[in-house]
Amino acid sequence: MKEKQKLTDYILTFFPMKTQRFMLFMCLLNAGLLFFLAAKPRHEVYEKITVRAFELVDKKGVARVSIQSYDDGEVVLRMKDAKGTIRLKMGASEDGSGLVLLNDATEPGIHALAQKKGTSITMTDKDGKKKAL
Repeated sequence: MKEKQKLTDYILTFFPMKTQRFMLFMCLLNAGLLFFLAAKPRHEVYEKITVRAFELVDKKGVARVSIQSYDDGEVVLRMKDAKGTIRLKMGASEDGSGLVLLNDATEPGIHALAQKKGTSITMTDKDGKKKAL
């Protein structure tokens, strides 16, 4: 310990102000770098993300949107309200595609299908009457 103290005293006798200024400069530089790195936004751009399922959640952690790919080749997109009730469902497979818009009672309000055998759109009014186009 005494040898280290003697060395420090020796250095400070030759460079008293320069060492203090250098140390102050280094502290300010480190603080500036730390502030810069902490304040830098971290926006990363990915060209492609490959997943079998995707889920988007709100601030409370409730799943609001999901996209899933199934083993049979079907892909389904579901959008949910804040309570987790599905309000929109869209799917695609080799047979065709479909879209369902659900009302407040989770019954199909609009049901559209585009398949090999034909295309259909069915609308259901508030009384439950269906009208096909």
